[in-house]
Amino acid sequence: MNAHPDFHGKAKDLKFETRAFINGKYVEARSGETFETRNPATGKLLANVSAGDAADVDDAVKAARTTFEAGSWSKMAPRDRKKALLRFADLIEKNSAELALIETLDCGKPINDSMTVDLPDTVETLRWHAEATDKIYDQMSSAPNDVVSMIVREPIGVVGGVIPWNFPLFVAMWKLAPALAGGNSIILKPAEQTSLSLLRLAALASEAGIPDGVVNVVPGMGPTAGRAIGLHRDIDCVSFTGSGEVGRYFLKYSAESNMKRIILECGGKSPSIVMDDIKDLTPVLENVASAILFCQGENCSAGSRLVVHEGIKDRLLEELKPVFESWTVGDPLNTATRIGSMIEKEHLDKVLSYIELGRKEGAKVALGGNQVLAETGGSFVEPTIFDDVSNRMRIAREEIFGPVLSVITVKDEEEALKVANDTNYGLAASLYTDDLNRAHRMAKSIRAGTVSVNCYSEGDFAVPFGGYKESGFGGKDKGLAAHDQYTETKAIWIQLR
Repeated sequence: MNAHPDFHGKAKDLKFETRAFINGKYVEARSGETFETRNPATGKLLANVSAGDAADVDDAVKAARTTFEAGSWSKMAPRDRKKALLRFADLIEKNSAELALIETLDCGKPINDSMTVDLPDTVETLRWHAEATDKIYDQMSSAPNDVVSMIVREPIGVVGGVIPWNFPLFVAMWKLAPALAGGNSIILKPAEQTSLSLLRLAALASEAGIPDGVVNVVPGMGPTAGRAIGLHRDIDCVSFTGSGEVGRYFLKYSAESNMKRIILECGGKSPSIVMDDIKDLTPVLENVASAILFCQGENCSAGSRLVVHEGIKDRLLEELKPVFESWTVGDPLNTATRIGSMIEKEHLDKVLSYIELGRKEGAKVALGGNQVLAETGGSFVEPTIFDDVSNRMRIAREEIFGPVLSVITVKDEEEALKVANDTNYGLAASLYTDDLNRAHRMAKSIRAGTVSVNCYSEGDFAVPFGGYKESGFGGKDKGLAAHDQYTETKAIWIQLR
């Protein structure tokens, strides 16, 4: 693999913070235990991280609750909270090169993605929600002349955020920014594979002037730290992004504890639908490739099913292959790399097992299908396309979370919609058509939280993100809707005398 000396040199100079951040200070886990975090592109050890558990979560919750009740943040004037959050955004931007490098080393994603997508979007997400802080109003309702009826929004209290490993900073900010804008305190639990960037981020929140106890980060394992957050009776809300299997645990934890509010975003099996009226395939090809290859396919809204009209399928597939081949797999620190490493060896094995399953199910490997660069010690898979896929096959129904595309042929619009909606998920979908009537008709009929037409997109910061069916529960990330889940709505009815 071609090395990029600047990034490799900078990587050698990095000093990682590995301790939990609680009440404005870095602290070792009470147990003294640690866990390893490794560079997925090399298999080499990056650091030993403090393994927080129920005791550390309890410390963080006590700090968060004490600060919340004191009101130094929760009762701060919204305009002043906004200023602090904007300072926080400025500091992230100032330190974005360091944060991007940490993210790439910990996740295995290309440095270009970290620098040009993840960090800019993290900063802009925070700025967007910061600007909303003093622009979300309470309401008055109609009432008799001798009554004042107010509808007010109050911070929900202490929030738990359980973060996935594919976008540690970006997805954390989807939760952190609206929760902080609303005046809440928060405990973030990073995925055990990718704790380092959030631990660094916590110090920037403190430097920005956000009071101690408002932002806490407790690294640890899911069955210990994650479970403790779900079961803690003094946490008012948990927002989780990850697998449906783990998301169900948080619903159970809520029922077993204090019936805390739960927000889940739990993956997808998103279709990219291409109809035969498309005249220019060039933009379609790059969008279809981006939908499944961006972030190595380790993306909840990845367009993993290509649902294509039979009249255009053969041409589309032949022209798609060279586009897939142009996505270079390699060293994440090389700026020419477009596909980095799978997150860890266990996940690599899972993706390869699905590729083998697809072969056994009778699908045809049209491109790729192999592990590559094994000699590096990393976990790399080449872009893979399966043809002749039935929507009943497991590779078309289960979330692979890798650069694996299943091509499903349909004969008309009705069948395309039937296949698109025949899934347990409903997070996102993309539709490609030159017919405006068809675009509106089909977009309304697709059961997904986000439908992009003639592009692959989740929209910007102003639109809600979350899914139908098993893709989502309880709320939305992004947009003003995200503020609703971190606030309580109170009716105040005043009888005048």
